[in-house]
This record gives sequence, structure tokens and C-alpha cells, in this order.
Amino acid sequence: MGEWGAAPDALTYNVVIKMCARAGRKGLVARVLERMLSSGLAPCATTFHSLVAAFVGFGDIPTAERIVQAMREERKDICLLFRAIAMECDDVTDDEQAAALLDDIVAGAKPEQGTDELPLLPKAYPPNARVYTTLMKGYMNACRVDDVVAVLRAMRREAETAPASRPDHVTYTTVISALVAAGDMGRAHAVLDEMAAAGVPANRVTYNVLLNGYCQQLQISKAKELFEEMVTDAGIQPGVVTYNTLMDGCVLTDDSAGALAFFNEMRSRGIAPSTVSYTTLMKAFALSGQPKVAHKVFEEMERDPRVTVDRAAWNMLVEGYCRLGLVETAKQVVERMKERGVQPDVATYGSLAKGIAVARKPGEALVLWNEVQERCLEEADEELLGALADVCVRAAFFKKALEIVACMEEKGIAPNKTRYRKMYIEMHSRMFTSKHASQARQDRRRERKRAAEAFKFWLGLPNSYYGSSEWRVEPLLEEGDDPS
Repeated sequence: MGEWGAAPDALTYNVVIKMCARAGRKGLVARVLERMLSSGLAPCATTFHSLVAAFVGFGDIPTAERIVQAMREERKDICLLFRAIAMECDDVTDDEQAAALLDDIVAGAKPEQGTDELPLLPKAYPPNARVYTTLMKGYMNACRVDDVVAVLRAMRREAETAPASRPDHVTYTTVISALVAAGDMGRAHAVLDEMAAAGVPANRVTYNVLLNGYCQQLQISKAKELFEEMVTDAGIQPGVVTYNTLMDGCVLTDDSAGALAFFNEMRSRGIAPSTVSYTTLMKAFALSGQPKVAHKVFEEMERDPRVTVDRAAWNMLVEGYCRLGLVETAKQVVERMKERGVQPDVATYGSLAKGIAVARKPGEALVLWNEVQERCLEEADEELLGALADVCVRAAFFKKALEIVACMEEKGIAPNKTRYRKMYIEMHSRMFTSKHASQARQDRRRERKRAAEAFKFWLGLPNSYYGSSEWRVEPLLEEGDDPS
């Protein structure tokens, strides 16, 4: 900044605090405040919000709590508090290196040399609603729901003497979000009532959070009641997120007709559907076994210039056909998807694997496994690999099954050996037991038998593979070694 003759101000230092926080430089955050005060600049309320937010972002809730408590006690020696915390955590940054780095970032006035005295705040800075809400978000991230509620109670008490700490709609929405995440819808709705009693009007975001909670809890009737209260009593107009949330609730409760009704109502209100709206409606029909209707929604989505057909929409179309075992149609969709420049991903292949299982076309699994190896083996997850392994085990493709489970183990995914053991015993335990097979047939199936024995070895079932030397990497004794 010095190159342009511009001196840093409080806002400059606030930005530097955020930069240090984003860079993960925990030890530098407190030094920025020291440099700011030593430069003769007075911090503002945003400075302390940035400090609390930085330590919340680091996941260091105890330090964030101590900063807020020091603000409540109207302490002016917060720099000393930071030094004490650094000593406790063995997080002492070299003074010269820290000073040099801050000089590079903020080329302003330097602190006086030859003094170890830490600067004091020019005045007290009691915490405001924004600071408290940031601390709440830290508790929320740590799943400390009771602490979130406790902070709200403290804010309401302090508001009588410190109006700046009065909870606002963001504070209340944060508390409701924490309770919704914990599945405590009763307390979450009670906070909405408290909000009204305190004269803090809820907005659309607040209602959307509650609606999502009821939908995730499969309480769609209560979600509809709350929606009616939102529109009629509170006079808040719903948005596309509101309708997407309600449609998703209908999907979770297998109510495709309800999802369609909300979609049509949204358009009748003049609210333009989003990409998520179309994809959610497609999901409703795909999961209810109506892939052709889902395809019609997809085609309407393609005609809508306001939205972009993304990979999620293509994948939902593929899943709709695969759920009914219509693999050939699903493959045609995938080819069309590629032609449009959208490459299949793990979800696409996962749907195809399930479709192959439903259609009982194990040969397709071998082709799909080869494509997965070529295109997305690194991203392949447990769902995709497990589905392919299931098909191969059922079809007695033991060599491929071993390849797939080996891939799972390399990724740290534990294959379900109990499931595969049960499948083998129920479906294949009598394989290769015929005494009347021709020699030619016996020769053809020899390789399959070896693979089956290797698979049994992997499962821990009795097998001839264990007794052979094939599974050993090298002989236990070299020729000429002394066995003693």
C-alpha cells in the first residue's frame, strides 16, 4: 500500500485478519490486532467479529469463547489474552518473522522498537448480535445444540442493558437450523414462536429451514401446515427453494402426485422452476416406476431456456429406466448424454450396475466393469463396486468378482463377506459336482473352477486352493536351506 501512498486503516487490518484465517495462519491472527493497535488505529466491531469468526473457522471453539467472554467483561488487554492462549497451546510465532510478514502484507506504520509492552484497546467492545451468532455457528458445527440455545437465552437477557446483543432474525434462524439438524423439530418450531413473541419477524429463509426439517423427518402434513401459515398468516411469499423443499418432501414420502401438484402451483404463482425443480420432479416419477413420465419432464426441461440440463438430470433419467431393468434404453440415454458433451460419472455407472442386476444380464456387468476401469476407477465408490460385485458373484464370474473386491479393499472399502458367503453357499455350493460331464466340458470349466476355489479361499470357505502353492508368493524354503 505504501507504494501508492495509501495508509492502512481499520478495514485494511480486518481484511488481513480474514486473509490469515483463510490461509490457516492461526498464530498470525492475534498479531494483526497487536500491529493494528501499535499503529495507532482503533479497531471496530467488525474487527472482533473477524477474530471470533477466524477461531470458529479453525475449529478452536475454546479460544472463540474466551474472546467473547473477554468482550463481555469489557477487558482492554485482549492482546495479553492472545499471548497467554498462544503460550498454553505452544503456538508462539517468531516475533521477527511475524512482524516481517505483516510488514509485507500491510506496509503501514511499524510498532515502536525496543518495547515488549502489549498495546491496550482504546475502549471496551461488548459483543453484539453478530459476534454471538458467529459463536453459535461454531457450536452448531461442533453439534453442541444445547450451547446454541444457551447463547440465545443469554443474548435475550443481555439485550435489556445492551441493545446491540439483541437477537436478530439471523440469530434465531441459526438456532432453528441447529435444532433442525439435530432432528428436534418441536424445539425448532418453539423458537419460531419465541421469535414472533420477541417482535423479530421471520423471513422466507427461516421458514425454508423449518420446512426442510419437517420434510426430512417425513412429516409432510406438518410441512404443509407450516407452508400455509407462512403464506396466509405471516404473509411471506414462497420462492423456488420453498417449493423445491416441499417437492423433495413428497419424493421422500413416495408422493409423486404431490410433487407434481407443488410444481404446477409454483408455476401458477409465476415462479420459474430451477434445474433442481425439474430434477426433483423427475426423481419423483423415476422412484415411483414411471420413467416415461420422468422423460417427458426431462424433455420439458430441455425446452426451458431459463435452466441448464446438468448431469444430475441425465443421471435421474438413467436411474428411472434402470430401476425397471430397462438397461438398453438406459444405455441409449447414456450415449445421448455423451453426444451432448456430458460425461457419465460414478452415479451414472452405479445406476447401470443396479439396472443390470434387475434385468439379470450379467454379461453387461463385465462390459460395464471394463468401462469403469477406463473412465472413473479412482472415483468409484462402495455403492458402484458393491453392485458390480453382487452381479458377478450371482453369475459365478468369480475371477471378475475377485478383481472388484480387491479394488474395494485397496480403496479401504470393506466388502460384505458375510453376504457373499451366503450367496455362494445358496447358489453355487453344488457347482462342478456332476460326475457325467464330458472331458471337453470338464476342460472348459477348469479355469472357472480355479477361480471359484480362489473366491472360496477369499471368503474363508473350505477349498482346494488353500492347499496348493498357487496362493503363495514364494516357497517357504529355498533349495538347500536347512529346515532346522
